[in-house]
Amino acid sequence: MNTYRGYVRKDGSVGSRNHVAIIPSVVCAAEVVESIVHNTVMTQGIIHHQGCCQTPPDLERITDCLIKIGENPNVGASLIVSLGCEGVDTDRLEAELRAGGKPVERINIQELGGTSASIQAGIDKAQSLVMQISGQQRTEVDLSTFVMGIKCGASDTTSGVASNPVIGYVADKVVDLGGTVMFGETTEFIGAEHILQRRAKNEFVASEIGRIVDEMEARAKAIGVDMRKGQPTPGNIKGGLSTIEEKSLGAIVKSGTRTIEGVLEYTQRPSGKGLWVKDSPGREIELLSGMAVGGAQVILFSTGRGAPQGFPVVPVVKICGNPVTYERMSRDMDINAGTIVTGEHSIEDIGEKAFEMLLRVASGETTKGEAIKYTKSMDFYCLGPVI
Repeated sequence: MNTYRGYVRKDGSVGSRNHVAIIPSVVCAAEVVESIVHNTVMTQGIIHHQGCCQTPPDLERITDCLIKIGENPNVGASLIVSLGCEGVDTDRLEAELRAGGKPVERINIQELGGTSASIQAGIDKAQSLVMQISGQQRTEVDLSTFVMGIKCGASDTTSGVASNPVIGYVADKVVDLGGTVMFGETTEFIGAEHILQRRAKNEFVASEIGRIVDEMEARAKAIGVDMRKGQPTPGNIKGGLSTIEEKSLGAIVKSGTRTIEGVLEYTQRPSGKGLWVKDSPGREIELLSGMAVGGAQVILFSTGRGAPQGFPVVPVVKICGNPVTYERMSRDMDINAGTIVTGEHSIEDIGEKAFEMLLRVASGETTKGEAIKYTKSMDFYCLGPVI
């Protein structure tokens, strides 16, 4: 089956979910957002920790990210919650979201007279937005409309030999069927970037892969840190990964084998079909946010030691490469790729199982993380200091 059932948006994109995003323009508005979300169904809070006392490039970056989250096809409407004195450009945020044709509302905490009044006004506006979009129906669409994000985290040796190859299998299949795939974690290209460069569409794309790795390392060296000595993480080492090169060789397997069409900056979306690199860190909360900013409808997440978190507006399917971890964390892990390690199944067997689940989740099936509301972890990747 090469179709799924999703919410077709005015711009032609297709959502796997139909959330009302409650978007704080700044961290100071986060608790008002949490109260609004607590009291309204179909809502998800975009609880980040940015938006003020940052350098102008980062404030522009956060504004761009919030716009792209609201534009994500899984978002049917947005409520902007502004404090009133933040650095984020809330007028541009509102104007660009309205231009996309989705319902948008906005409240200002300082203008409304504080927390309690803002919570009440926010609940009322969120309720109205929920009612506006709640009757929207799913439509059967071709997989060529699909955008998938991929991630690995809490990795061990089984990630590189089981769960990452499964995601690579699915990535190849989605690309071959006309869809779009994004992968990132630039820090986990180090030592294996030359392998990715061989798959680049042309010399320019190959040079861009080299550039983002060099720049990531340079940012670490600027504060006196050698990235190659800071990775793998302590958890990776306990899981059997000895060097960053070994970790990278396992990490890049999840991108599959297809041609890399281009390199995206953190706030960018793919400009065409196929496989794309997104310049992003390895840490989950910023990477998952980058995939949502890029328009991902579903994210496949490989883990060996067991990473349970999801994301507010994009379902995250957990594929576990370690059979012991899967047994211990079966209420968090969606697919057991550990049977590859035990010899019970092949990569292709579990790859097909993961692909079938991908289509079901895109069509509305709930992930284990969504079922227990483990969906709040997120933040945006900034380059400068807090000032």
